[in-house]
Amino acid sequence: MLSLSIELRRGDYRRQVRIEDDARVVALVGPSGAGKTSVLNAIAGLLRPHAGRIAIDGRVLFDSAARVDLPAHRRRIGYVFQDARLFPHLDVRANLNYGRHGRGTEARFSFDDIVALLGIEALLARRPRHLSGGEAQRVAIGRALLAQPAILLLDEPLSALDRARREELIPYLQRVRDEIRLPMLYVSHREDEVRRIADAVHTLELQQAG
Repeated sequence: MLSLSIELRRGDYRRQVRIEDDARVVALVGPSGAGKTSVLNAIAGLLRPHAGRIAIDGRVLFDSAARVDLPAHRRRIGYVFQDARLFPHLDVRANLNYGRHGRGTEARFSFDDIVALLGIEALLARRPRHLSGGEAQRVAIGRALLAQPAILLLDEPLSALDRARREELIPYLQRVRDEIRLPMLYVSHREDEVRRIADAVHTLELQQAG
């Protein structure tokens, strides 16, 4: 379950966000500038809320009142960005292995299982420059899963892809949802994606400064 009640501040900008949802895949939608990525960054420990509380399945990541603020490397977060952010000097196998840490946690997801799930076995020896956009995002998802996360954050993972590549990747996201059964927070501004992937939807509207 995702339990989040935070206040974000940046200059004159103020944003209150509250999500209490036990759905497996929660979508966060809204226009650019509404704060969707800021919410993901707050969960991941890349942005510190002004106040509030964040918990995943009862495990507290941040609580300003209790002075809890776990560092990013201890939060067990898998993060997939708009662009794959693969290491260009490493092949796919090495990029995947870079995510294999999960120190102090049981390895729930094995290398071979993730490779099979995402259909990337034939790509293991390739460098990122030889991958299509959809292939690169599948590798990025695999790397995030091999970190043995407690939740998977996806920040508009299809936004940089053309329609054909989006259609190629969506079935793999659905397989991750159905077979991995890991909590996911999926950010998008496309209603068609959300309908096909998410179990619950929360909307952030633009908020005026001041």
